[in-house]
Amino acid sequence: MAAIAPATPAASSFHPPVVRVISRADLSWALREGWADFLEKRGDIILVAILYPLLMLAMAWVALGNGLFPLLMPLAAGLSLLGPIVAVGFYELARRREEGRDARWSHFLDPFRGPSAAQIIPLGIFLGLLFLAWIGVAWAIYQATLGALQPADPATFARMLFTTTEGWQLILFGNLAGFVFAAITLVTTVVSFPLLVDEPVDLVLAVQTSLRAARLNPVEIAIWGLIVAALLALACIPLFVGLVVALPVLGYASWHLYTRLVDRDVREASTDRR
Repeated sequence: MAAIAPATPAASSFHPPVVRVISRADLSWALREGWADFLEKRGDIILVAILYPLLMLAMAWVALGNGLFPLLMPLAAGLSLLGPIVAVGFYELARRREEGRDARWSHFLDPFRGPSAAQIIPLGIFLGLLFLAWIGVAWAIYQATLGALQPADPATFARMLFTTTEGWQLILFGNLAGFVFAAITLVTTVVSFPLLVDEPVDLVLAVQTSLRAARLNPVEIAIWGLIVAALLALACIPLFVGLVVALPVLGYASWHLYTRLVDRDVREASTDRR
């Protein structure tokens, strides 16, 4: 395989990557490869093991201790919107392992220090804004439904959630809104973040490529989103400790899915990649 010469984001943006059509077998393969990476690089879960579950617990403590218990589930679900930015470090480690290079813990933050950081950070800010928007929408839905009944404590809230019309309206509209935010995150990041780690492309091209991949593979991308959501939900029981395993595995698996979605050796327009 020919070596790829360095390119500036402006130059590479004229030659979009070729996006492949994948199958469900590719999803299974990506998960298997993600698990294999996890088994080989278990030391790199320290950051997630310490910070991410602790962040979840801190969010729960703040919500329960300040009368914001209706936001507990939206906060837990919404933090998954930030998962792709956390996964960037795992993309880097998976890429280095794939290339036979050193892939120690010290390389986890390399994407944020390299030339692609100027593209990765704005995309991460976008996810942060999306998270805040989701919390605002979730709170508005609560106020328009169950908030009118003014549940005084978490136990009362939980009882009303499943025994009142307003509670079921909250569940319905909350899940519909959550689906929209999750879908936006999935289709804009399934390829964009790993592509930014892999090649010196610009942010616009990375997001456009991700959208094209989702458009060409709507069923497979939807299934992938369901797999990610299910594994993250299971990992949160109990006390988010399962995230120590789920996040690295999904991070590595997402990298391998990207390698199936994008032809890394061919561009849509002819280009000299010496």
